Amino acid sequence: MEISGSVEYNVVQYCFPSNNVSCPKEMRSKSGYIILYIFFAALSVCTVFLNLLVIISISHFKQLHTPTNLLILSLAVADFVVGFIVMPIESIRLIENCWYFGVMFCSLFPFILYIVISASLGNLVFISIDRYIAVHDPLRYPSKVTIQKTMFCIFLSWFCSIVYAVISLYDHLGHPVVHSSCYGHCTVVTDYTLAITDVIITFLSPCTAMIALYVRIFNTARKQIKLISAATAPNIHQHTMVVVEKKSEHKAAKTLGIVVVMYLLCWIPYYICILTESSVSTSSVMLNIFSWFMYINSCINPVIYALFYPWFKTSVQHILTLKILDTSSSLKNLFPENQ
Repeated sequence: MEISGSVEYNVVQYCFPSNNVSCPKEMRSKSGYIILYIFFAALSVCTVFLNLLVIISISHFKQLHTPTNLLILSLAVADFVVGFIVMPIESIRLIENCWYFGVMFCSLFPFILYIVISASLGNLVFISIDRYIAVHDPLRYPSKVTIQKTMFCIFLSWFCSIVYAVISLYDHLGHPVVHSSCYGHCTVVTDYTLAITDVIITFLSPCTAMIALYVRIFNTARKQIKLISAATAPNIHQHTMVVVEKKSEHKAAKTLGIVVVMYLLCWIPYYICILTESSVSTSSVMLNIFSWFMYINSCINPVIYALFYPWFKTSVQHILTLKILDTSSSLKNLFPENQ
């Protein structure tokens, strides 16, 4: 019995047993499969649920309809897509080492992935610009950053992401399985030159801009705090209001700065892997592992909002207790301390 079980365990299994050129499956124990599927399913559900809370909060409560929050909403939509589409498919591919979703979706899936990843980065760049203007030029911020201008920036971010995805994946869109050595894999191969170009366009340039902006933001914030501390206002109430407003802007910049830092920490291993590969293939084991650092970042952002944004905690309470079903719930004051 023990010999029979050992032989059965070591027999090669294939993604599509009825196909003579099928790719072999990843060999794991039954408990290994169960643990991995539970882990990745929980991660996917958590990402979808948390980002859905952000989307509902900002969409429903009128008090949250601000330029900054619209950018956070756009980022949450991209993170939601990662949790709803990207994570489930990538987890199956990672666990099984098989592609079960057909040739057509093999062509479409990398396209979706490129769009949401590029859009996320675009949103973070615009968030950095938004916070820079809010802290560096607060008096002209309402006229410089409007809802209409922000919506145009969001549209520009998603549109450019689509265009970039089409340009980068043009060959793959037409021949999605040309690089697969067997039936049951979906492989995207990028030459080293294109990979370096991608790193410069989608990582180094925008990340350098974000870091430079946040360095200036925190330098400006530190100077403002010193000036406020040294100043004596004849109107105590007015002085207090200025201090509260400045602290609020600085806290928002700090919170979104943490979002940017976490983004960089989750992305750097992936791009280091790309730079050390002579040819980049999505079937690479290390590339798959580091890709998951990027996907997990989509789950981290809502957690940061929950830790640092009181309005998010309040809105979540209203959502989970179904108070948002009340006709006047959208007018709820989420900032009672400002009254």
